[in-house]
Amino acid sequence: MTGALVDVAFWVFAVAAAWFGWRVFRTDSMVRATFALLASFANVGAILVLLLAEYLGVALFFMMGVEMVVMAIFMVAFMMNPAGLNPMEMVHLPRTAIVVGVVAAAALGVVAVVGEFDQVALVAPADTIRALGHELMGGSMLLMQTVGVTLVTTMVGAVALSSASGASASGAWCPSSPS
Repeated sequence: MTGALVDVAFWVFAVAAAWFGWRVFRTDSMVRATFALLASFANVGAILVLLLAEYLGVALFFMMGVEMVVMAIFMVAFMMNPAGLNPMEMVHLPRTAIVVGVVAAAALGVVAVVGEFDQVALVAPADTIRALGHELMGGSMLLMQTVGVTLVTTMVGAVALSSASGASASGAWCPSSPS
């Protein structure tokens, strides 16, 4: 991609990320807020890919995609608010939140305009992603695989417990009667 095209893509993704981030707090549904947050993170991941941090961008896509979908599923399954779609307030202490957001945005803007940043182009070795993967997962591969299986088992168990045969109408556990 040419430099001008990368700049345009960066600003499109940045504006979309900020807009979806704003929508998280303006929607009145937990499920809609979850998917707005997912869209915001997807745009941030695209920015990371544009900035040649491909590993971090793709990791963000995968991690946030799975996390937000699982969160939406659990909200629909377990919230007292059916399907997480009934209106509810998403911001607590809205005046404080506005003040903190404006101050933080102003501070970051000042740093972006006044700060001096290196303009050195980085050239990564060909095996950077592989080396990073070995560094992150080398001695912990068995642990991470165990955690993954445990999380999947937990999700399946939660769904099984919430099924009609595993829970009463009041939500209390009642084992299915043997037939």
